[in-house]
Amino acid sequence: MPVIAGAARLSELTGGAEITPENARFFAAPVPVVLHIVSVSVYSVLGAFQFASRFRRRRPGRHRAAGRVLVPSGLLAALTGLWMTVSYPHPAGGSDLLSGVRLVAGTAMALSIVLGFAAIRRRDVAGHRAWMIRGYAIGLGAGTQVLTLLPWSLVFGTPGEVATALLMAAGWVINVVVAEWAVRRRPAARRGRLSS
Repeated sequence: MPVIAGAARLSELTGGAEITPENARFFAAPVPVVLHIVSVSVYSVLGAFQFASRFRRRRPGRHRAAGRVLVPSGLLAALTGLWMTVSYPHPAGGSDLLSGVRLVAGTAMALSIVLGFAAIRRRDVAGHRAWMIRGYAIGLGAGTQVLTLLPWSLVFGTPGEVATALLMAAGWVINVVVAEWAVRRRPAARRGRLSS
């Protein structure tokens, strides 16, 4: 979803679309949104391959090379998200609450990536994996937000400012909960296999 939405926004910016109150902030300052879209697209697509255990085991060199692209891409995605949050005016449905949620999510994503990178530099593979799963989950929150916002919109209509902030926060929370489940279930599964 982030890649599709980003491609639509880029074509709007480059295709001479009509400037509306909803997109005026992007036309006024396109650099952060363009950097965000490109970095999120790389992070979303290439990052998915990093979690395939067969890919990591059979091609560890490619896993490391992809990581050298993904760490800067993920950090750029998080930092440009923060940049847009503090520099762009609120869009329709936006609020200080939503900005606060975005600041927490962007900071948590950047911190997770930095901690994951620091862990692998210490050769702490388990720590690296856990932090990178968390960072990736936060990075894909926009995709999950479609699943929280769309049903609400279909049933109740366009959500207000507070509902929008809470529904968007729910997308990130769902992803973080699933990431924590994935991080915590793996060691138990391995222990079970080793004791059999």
